[in-house]
Amino acid sequence: MVNEKEFWTEIRKDIPKYKNRKPRVVPAFTIQALQENTIVAKPPHCGLYKPCRPKPSAFRKYYTSGVLPISLENEGNGPKIGWKVDIDKLDFHHYLPMFFDGMTETENPYKFLVTQGIADLLAHGGPKILPVVPQLIIPIKTALNTKVPEIICTTMKMLQHLVRSADCVGEALVPYFRQILPVPNLLKDKNVNLGEGIDYSQQRGDNAADVIQETLEILERYGGEDAFINIKYMVPTYESCMMN
Repeated sequence: MVNEKEFWTEIRKDIPKYKNRKPRVVPAFTIQALQENTIVAKPPHCGLYKPCRPKPSAFRKYYTSGVLPISLENEGNGPKIGWKVDIDKLDFHHYLPMFFDGMTETENPYKFLVTQGIADLLAHGGPKILPVVPQLIIPIKTALNTKVPEIICTTMKMLQHLVRSADCVGEALVPYFRQILPVPNLLKDKNVNLGEGIDYSQQRGDNAADVIQETLEILERYGGEDAFINIKYMVPTYESCMMN
């Protein structure tokens, strides 16, 4: 006794259009997946490590419109940022978050203006920096969420500079580790395997995994007694640089 499926298979095997017919790709968990000559589509990639190119920052808009009190000066030693007003008289609650917002920039002169501007503000800020820390968390988080290696390195270096800039800043950042550290945890051990080749980004200090490790150690050193346990909670593979 031949069932219906075997009957039609036997009939069609000599018909040219049925011999090499490619299977149809159909969605999973549908009635189509039960049909003849079909294969289920593969699940989509989650894109966990996929970089997300950022939109132009608010810093760029303010700089091009002339709102920021800075200018780019070209001297014999290279480009330099010129301040139109005394840095000590600036409102740090207004300008420091604005410069941190520009950390997503990868094009010059914006990237240069952001990094040099943050460095100048942190060098002259002193006690004005600590009250502004909560306003810096969202720009830092936004920059890290891009997962672009260049932006990650810039943000981590600025975070190192921020922690060292004034007393108690490292301790003030500890409650925000849950917002700052998810992406560093993701990329901390993601090194490029070149075999016997040389990764020149490590020599330039542009390797994201190395900069993240260095930043975590600085956060632990300056974050007080609760820093390590909070880092360990968010980055389970991190080992203390103080206890060892």
